[in-house]
Amino acid sequence: MGAVADAALADGGEVIGVIPRGLATAEVAHDRLSALHVVESMHERKAMMADLSDGFVALPGGFGTMDEFHEILTWRQLRIHDKPIGLLNVAGYYDPLLALYDRMEADGFLRASTRALFVAAPTIAELLERFA
Repeated sequence: MGAVADAALADGGEVIGVIPRGLATAEVAHDRLSALHVVESMHERKAMMADLSDGFVALPGGFGTMDEFHEILTWRQLRIHDKPIGLLNVAGYYDPLLALYDRMEADGFLRASTRALFVAAPTIAELLERFA
């Protein structure tokens, strides 16, 4: 996350961080952001990030990325928000996950309309174009 924040800042972008107090006091917080909100819990963090965001893009990542991606996707399914969601599928990173979603749809665990609540693309330009 720090590398993405640094690149955005270097290009003149605005970067707003939201971090739980426990992580901020462990000196994990980025110290050059446009704004940094310190909250009490991960739940509060996710809610604030959702409120502050116009859309959501998951880059290749691990459990935390999957947790946040699936929660925001579930919130869209439940009509808590109607903001665009995307997977940045760099070098096919998310191909196995996309295949799982296809299998879930084929086996009747997902409706086609639910499967269509997010988009995936190999580049940020293509992903943002699909958001439009």
